[in-house]
Amino acid sequence: MRDFACPKCGQQLTFENSRCLSCHSSIGFDLDARSFAIVTAEEARAEGGGVSRCANVDVAACNWLSPPEHPSGLCRSCALTRTRPADADLDALPAFAEAEAAKRRLVFELTELGLPLRGRDVNPETGLCFDLLSSSHEHVVTGHANGVITLDLAEGDDVHREQLRVSMAEPYRTLLGHFRHEIGHYYFTVLIDSDDDRERFTTLFGDPDADYQAALDRHYQKGPPGGWQDTYVSAYATMHPAEDWAETFAHYLHVRDTLDTAAAFGFAPAGATLATPLVGDVGFRRIIELWLPLAWSLNMINRSMGHPDLYPFVLPPPALDKMRLVHSLVTGQGDADRAAAGQAARS
Repeated sequence: MRDFACPKCGQQLTFENSRCLSCHSSIGFDLDARSFAIVTAEEARAEGGGVSRCANVDVAACNWLSPPEHPSGLCRSCALTRTRPADADLDALPAFAEAEAAKRRLVFELTELGLPLRGRDVNPETGLCFDLLSSSHEHVVTGHANGVITLDLAEGDDVHREQLRVSMAEPYRTLLGHFRHEIGHYYFTVLIDSDDDRERFTTLFGDPDADYQAALDRHYQKGPPGGWQDTYVSAYATMHPAEDWAETFAHYLHVRDTLDTAAAFGFAPAGATLATPLVGDVGFRRIIELWLPLAWSLNMINRSMGHPDLYPFVLPPPALDKMRLVHSLVTGQGDADRAAAGQAARS
């Protein structure tokens, strides 16, 4: 995550700010510009107008700007949400706002990486969309199917999430982590688009068409196999090749975003940012060379404050090989999209 500044007075801002605490200007985040803009009526006119807040500013505390061409008045992140709690559901709306805040971080990182975000408006059958549902009213299973990411809003409750984290023996469980895992399933369908890609996937992860229900039953009856730490990034990754991919993809996003934030605040070289083209094996080796000492340092800092490790995972060589494939596909897609965008701009 970048370090942001108020466009009027230069005051440092967080990604979640909607008002500058120094000059009190009303501000909104512009995804296309990757920066904040003034959105108060008088100052917007002075800047040339044309900026407006997302229609979810009140219901989800969204601080993003809505693109002028979007008829719903929603920002690019909120527009991806297909189903949400009703305005009258006062119990679920706070959790909905938390989920949208985490999703904005996800959308920002994916945009920085150059990954496509094609919604249901572009592809009605398999386009990306989010159903953010409250299990207070219905049975909700967090997951992904044909581009639809479903999230149980109860995951926004600290007590509920911690109980599940402990009962499922998970060292890490957050809203953002859920989104990164589930979006991994979506990008499997986007990035594995050739026979060669599929062969590389199968060599590292296994058969993606293996019986999922049988794998699920086996995992929850017997648990992960012995010695899984030598091959996988997490115990859950052992369940099925599709889950191994999603977990690896999520960890790749964890690593890239944390390095990007560290670079923004001087804890990592400027070359660690998401905007830096770290392509190929050389780029991946550089990412890991930067990540391992940073993760160790952050874990030690957390321990100094009496907190659990920030990154409570070990990345064994086979897991790094899998992550290298994710990196290859992500940076290849990003390069292709950036080249297409450049060509469109020149034509």
